[in-house]
Amino acid sequence: MRKGKLYLIPTVIAEETQAVVIPPHILQALPGIQYFLAEDIRTARRYLSSLKVYESIEPLIFEVLNKNTKADQLKKFFEPVFQGNDLGILSESGCPGVADPGSLAVKFAHEHDIQVVPLVGPSSILLALMASGMNGQRFAFHGYLPIDGKDASAIVKTLEKESRSKNQTQIFIETPYRNNTLMAVLMKSLADDTQLCIAVDVTGKDESIRSYSVKKWKSIPVTFPKSPAIFLFLSH
Repeated sequence: MRKGKLYLIPTVIAEETQAVVIPPHILQALPGIQYFLAEDIRTARRYLSSLKVYESIEPLIFEVLNKNTKADQLKKFFEPVFQGNDLGILSESGCPGVADPGSLAVKFAHEHDIQVVPLVGPSSILLALMASGMNGQRFAFHGYLPIDGKDASAIVKTLEKESRSKNQTQIFIETPYRNNTLMAVLMKSLADDTQLCIAVDVTGKDESIRSYSVKKWKSIPVTFPKSPAIFLFLSH
């Protein structure tokens, strides 16, 4: 029997932006997919319903794929694929497999010769890098920094040295309610001539992407909202 395919389906990264960030080819692909893996089934259902490509989302079948998913659960998740049905992965925000647990399922698919189909959509990491004015040919994404201020500062200083020696843009994210705490760590830890970009609410109605030297940031009174943010810096 022909195996189904694994589709990597991007979701919005800011509310009410489906019409401007979700390409038509995603809307065309979705009606043929009835099985899904998602971090949160409730939000996945809400997202698919908002796209208005199904007469009803009630018949759709979901399994939870998150950071706690074990590798031995994947065989059950992929049973529909081995029976010839396509399977979709929905990220909670942005692109599956990028700062997202979907990579676990993608790895399983490759190991079992299942075709993986990545669909184009918004990624706050890449959009922020594009808009930063920093090195887009050599960069690294580091996820979250430690919560402890001293530990975070130590890592920032290490990454700054690496950025300077490799001409490498360093990228990371933070929980929205800690944006201002992280900003304080960056102001304390980075050299004045290091370039720092902060991209808040990317693609959203309150989008703000600003890239200045740390010295200039220190001269600007700023308080960030509790919105998703990407932090990037490049040291010369």
